[in-house]
Parts: sequence; structure tokens; C-alpha cells
Amino acid sequence: MSWFNRRSRGAEATPTKLDREATREDLAALEEFVASRRGVEFYLEPETTATDTTVVAIAHDGEWIRRRTGTPRAAGSIARKHAVPLYEAARTGYPERMRTWSRAHPERHAR
Repeated sequence: MSWFNRRSRGAEATPTKLDREATREDLAALEEFVASRRGVEFYLEPETTATDTTVVAIAHDGEWIRRRTGTPRAAGSIARKHAVPLYEAARTGYPERMRTWSRAHPERHAR
């Protein structure tokens, strides 16, 4: 009996993409954030089945934005172009200043 395996093997091989791809506007938003703030660092978030590869850009005061980049290579390219450090969020975690800023500005990132 196959009660727990109702999907065909072909369906399992095809990943589901629930989110949109990165756009030029996403990359432009990251570049604008870097140009208009001090001490920006990038934190790379890997692609998942629900979201494309993203970068969280965090300024010196903890203000942050998250945008899609499409690939880790595209994130690295923007980081090199603007001399911004790029960290893997899964390895380093996020800085405390980001959480502090988010608590002080709940209206900005309310979901």
C-alpha cells in the first residue's frame, strides 16, 4: 500500500518555485542602499523552494533591506563593486544592531 506516497516520482523531481525571480529593480535597490548609507554589510541567504537567493543589506545603525539577487554570484558582484563585505547568513547569523533597529521601527518591517 502506498498511503503516504501519493505523488508520482516525476513530481518529486521538479522543484516548486513559489516566488518571483530577481529583477533589475532589486539590484538597483541594493546599490542605492549602499550608496546612501555608511558601513553597509551584505548577508547572503541561499535560494529555497519558496524564495530566490536574497541579500540582507545592513547599515552601521542597523537599518536593513532584503532583496533578491538571483544568484550568489550576482550578490558577490555587487559586493565587490561597492567594496561591501559579504557574509553567509547561515554561518554568521545577523548582527544584533539589525534586531535592535527592527524593534525600534516596527512599522517599517511589519508583515
